[in-house]
Amino acid sequence: MLSWADPMERFPPYATSWDKCWHYLFRIICAVVFTFLIFPILVILPLSFNAGDYFTFSPEMLRLDPAGYSVRHYEDFFFNPDWQVALYNSFRIAPVATLLAVSFGTLAAIGLSQSHVPFRRVIMAIMISPMIVPLIISAAGMYFFYSRVGLQGTYLGVVLAHAALGIPFVIITVTATLSGFDRSLTRASANLGAGPVRTFFKVQMPLILPGVVSGALFAFITSFDEVVVVLFVGSAGLKTLPWEMFNGLREQISPTILAVATILVSISILLLMTVELLRRRSERLRGVSPA
Repeated sequence: MLSWADPMERFPPYATSWDKCWHYLFRIICAVVFTFLIFPILVILPLSFNAGDYFTFSPEMLRLDPAGYSVRHYEDFFFNPDWQVALYNSFRIAPVATLLAVSFGTLAAIGLSQSHVPFRRVIMAIMISPMIVPLIISAAGMYFFYSRVGLQGTYLGVVLAHAALGIPFVIITVTATLSGFDRSLTRASANLGAGPVRTFFKVQMPLILPGVVSGALFAFITSFDEVVVVLFVGSAGLKTLPWEMFNGLREQISPTILAVATILVSISILLLMTVELLRRRSERLRGVSPA
């Protein structure tokens, strides 16, 4: 039996020379693709500590001279009223949009997971369409609809728009978790006298919770990082952090944007690590992977 812990048994006895070459070539290709994807993000990190006022590596930075590095751009972010208002708006909108997305998305996923629901594949395709349709089209449609119903430029309008973008992520993650759910548990709960609501919170929810939390994290990231829709349905008083970054790039090239980008990347990495831990926990609970 092949043991991956022993480097002398990396390949099975029947592996050909081409199999061994492909083994290493595949890893080289993965490393190149990973570097290509991650390098633009890694460039931002040192640039955010630039002591100058431009988006370039100064000679002092290239010489690793401490004089070329500074945290002044981070100080500008934390003490500039415009940035703080944008940060406040983002944290005021994203959690509420995430709560709505999780509530509606979880209920939709549970309903669509039932085999007796008619046209459930068509309904599923419609529910996840915000992930497929170009964002600019969704934003334009929301703009025309909200302007007619009086939600254009309101807090509720932005929250509902971000919730609509987050619902598909919740549906997909919860549906994936429900694929390994044992339906006999809910039937046993009903036979013991528990109602549908009690069964959901006591039996079903604890088992699908990793998928729900994963969907919530994706919905939060989507809302927190979204800029196109908020440009259409928002207002000057509802500028979010990505909107302020967009205005900074368009009107004034300030390295503070790099500091904000670094903070957002750090938050995204922490959230994605949480998602991965929850995914592994979900697999262990469903018996997909060993403990």
